[in-house]
Amino acid sequence: MNIGSDDGISRARIELANRLFFRLYQCANLLHKTGTRAVHEEGLTTQQWAVMGALSRPKAKDGMGMGELTRYLMVTRQNLSGVLKRMEAAGHIQVAPGEHDRRSRSITMTKAGRHVWTQQALPKIHAYYEQALSDFSVSDMTHSLHYMMKLLKNMEKLDDADTTEPLTLP
Repeated sequence: MNIGSDDGISRARIELANRLFFRLYQCANLLHKTGTRAVHEEGLTTQQWAVMGALSRPKAKDGMGMGELTRYLMVTRQNLSGVLKRMEAAGHIQVAPGEHDRRSRSITMTKAGRHVWTQQALPKIHAYYEQALSDFSVSDMTHSLHYMMKLLKNMEKLDDADTTEPLTLP
């Protein structure tokens, strides 16, 4: 694709891509704003909601290492550390030395955190989902998820690429 081309198809594709990524950006911003408002009374933000969601999975019942959690959430350690400190101070999580490697950290949800998650936050999150997806059919949600996963996979390839080299144009 030659971005500088006068080719109508390339220009149309770039225009659509720009709209798509801008709408994705707007959705992410509104998710943070409205999602945080939905769980504000529980003292949570959408970032903390994501951490609690990750830690509440059966696979994570014994906790998650910091590296595992950053990979799962697709965030940097630096971005996650402040969130975890606030959650630990609030009593939602516990950060302890790893079982096998004392330098590593294992993150688990506390009993109080699990109560906040299951009894207070989840019902509000489910109501938020219903409102945000009110005019989506099951088919709409399935298709949206399919295309988001496809986009995520392509973006992961970009992330995995050598970051010392600039992105190349096809």
